[in-house]
Amino acid sequence: MSLSSVEWGAKPRKALGAPGLGKLVVDLPLLLTLIAVTAFGLVVLYSAAGEDLGRVARQGVRAALGFAAFFVMAQIQPRYFRIWSPWLYCVVLGLLLAVAVEGEISQGAQRWLDIGIVRFQPSELMKLAAPMMVAWFLHDRTLPPSLPQLVVVVLIVLVPAVLIARQPDLGTALLVVAAGGLVVLLSGITVRLILASIGVALAFAPVLWIAMHDYQRARVLTFLNPESDPLGAGYNIIQSKIAIGSGHLFGKGWLNGTQAHLEFLPERSTDFIFAVMAEEFGLFGVVLLLILYLVLVGRGLYIAIQAQDTYTRLLAGSLSLTFFVYVFVNAGMVSGILPVVGVPLPLVSAGGTSMVTLMGCFGILAAIHGHRKLLPA
Repeated sequence: MSLSSVEWGAKPRKALGAPGLGKLVVDLPLLLTLIAVTAFGLVVLYSAAGEDLGRVARQGVRAALGFAAFFVMAQIQPRYFRIWSPWLYCVVLGLLLAVAVEGEISQGAQRWLDIGIVRFQPSELMKLAAPMMVAWFLHDRTLPPSLPQLVVVVLIVLVPAVLIARQPDLGTALLVVAAGGLVVLLSGITVRLILASIGVALAFAPVLWIAMHDYQRARVLTFLNPESDPLGAGYNIIQSKIAIGSGHLFGKGWLNGTQAHLEFLPERSTDFIFAVMAEEFGLFGVVLLLILYLVLVGRGLYIAIQAQDTYTRLLAGSLSLTFFVYVFVNAGMVSGILPVVGVPLPLVSAGGTSMVTLMGCFGILAAIHGHRKLLPA
């Protein structure tokens, strides 16, 4: 903004594409890419679920709810997200405490709340609430943050992460830490602080190892040497790598994956659906999906660059990079380059809370970009 604009009292004009009164805010690059990823995911899920149309229909309903969340969030002025951030964080933290007390237990984990109308995982909501809260805390402070401010941020992130890890759900707990940590990283902390943080994390690694459950330690040991227990702890990752490798360049064809249809591949509709896709669509299908994911991440980072205040810039950057972390962790997990931590493939794996939460995140990105305003030069 030039000095003349200030002197003449020039009023800001809306950016190109900014909504007028009553105009629907839709970010077409985000929307079209989300539709493509979701549609591809339903195709893969139909095969992974054993051609169960009922399960695909339920996932379609979840996707519809997710797109509804996308459109609703996109219409909200970003300043309201900033106002609501501490309230949302406290509500979700309360839900996590409720899970610890009265949550439903399934497959040995206490992660779900059933409120009669819907059954959901509050931990998925914390993936959004944590970065929103950290961005809210930092938005009106001088950046990079000082050491006392970083201590507060650590508490904001670690309290829900510990509650989630106790469910137990170490994968989601680590993703919550990553989401909050990325906000701090984007705030411009020095290399010295980054190295110091890494050193502290390494120092506490033995404590984390002791606190982990037996099956979680077994997953780490299996990651280091899956063949040490091929019929036990190493079975999942061995079958997953067989499925991925057998897909070759163009795959075996839709519905022709032997690892999934002969039930060698476990959790094939959730955590290991990436392996189903790789077996049936080959490297071509994997590259296509990764390109779509990169378009989403790239669009999100572009929106972060265009954002016009600290809160929206930090939040948009964190949501975009956290989505990239989700993809990287799941793909690395099923291909054997990371330990198995139970992280679903975004927008593809079966699941309702994750789908709606992620769509809501992209709706926030659309809102940040669609409601922006430019000052005349």
